[in-house]
Amino acid sequence: MQYPNLILLYVEDPLRSAQFYERMFDSPPVAAFPTYVAFKFPNDLTLGLWSVKAKNFASGGSGHRSELAFMVQGDDAVRTLYEHWQNTGVRIEQDLQEAVFGLTFVALDLDGHRIRVCTPDD
Repeated sequence: MQYPNLILLYVEDPLRSAQFYERMFDSPPVAAFPTYVAFKFPNDLTLGLWSVKAKNFASGGSGHRSELAFMVQGDDAVRTLYEHWQNTGVRIEQDLQEAVFGLTFVALDLDGHRIRVCTPDD
């Protein structure tokens, strides 16, 4: 069986967006080009930042209708990331709140992609 191992986000400027994500992940990208940047994680997931200005780029949609999510262990970890990201200037779209699945908040990257932090489902 095949499992997804790449998430692509469409961005205006991959190299600029890479600076944002490098601060968030505390790790540099594994590949960086003017129209594409990739971050690889120990769990074999790769996050790709792909320029909407790249040659042959095509997308039939618009807007941001998905989220990149970080499931962390416990409410203290959610609060710690919330405070850290606020202190480093990350834009917060949804403040800390209790959802049906637990404590959560949503931040935004430079292109408006939603980044959720929450705890795993019980």
